[in-house]
Amino acid sequence: MRRSSLAFALLFPVAVLLGGCDMLGIESAEKIAASREADGKAIGSACRHAGRAIEDCFAIYKKADRAAVFAGWRDMNDYMRENKIDVVAPQLLAQLALAKAAEAKAAADAKAAAEAKPPEAKASDASDGSADKRAPAKPKARDAKAGGA
Repeated sequence: MRRSSLAFALLFPVAVLLGGCDMLGIESAEKIAASREADGKAIGSACRHAGRAIEDCFAIYKKADRAAVFAGWRDMNDYMRENKIDVVAPQLLAQLALAKAAEAKAAADAKAAAEAKPPEAKASDASDGSADKRAPAKPKARDAKAGGA
């Protein structure tokens, strides 16, 4: 009896202290809700600053809490109006469009260069490629027996 009471006296304070410890990696429901709300507000603020409509923001970020996204969008809208801040256009889309245009131009230039080859160069290219166009050799009878076994 004395041994169990001693173990209880030692383990009870340890259990109480570790029960309130955040270092265990267990998040409470309140902490998770606060994190989701903060994320939603940040998403809404970023959407408004980028000039996106609230409906577009809802469509892009379907998993975010709509109320938090709207609150963040509204707060940023008020802040931008008070301080006369202009919308910042997203640069990523412009960079992608420029890269695609450069790629299309390079492909067109390569095609034009291929068409502008002299006729003798085209003939030598055709003779080089003719070896690749030959029909594959038929397998010998010995190979057929090995493959079937």
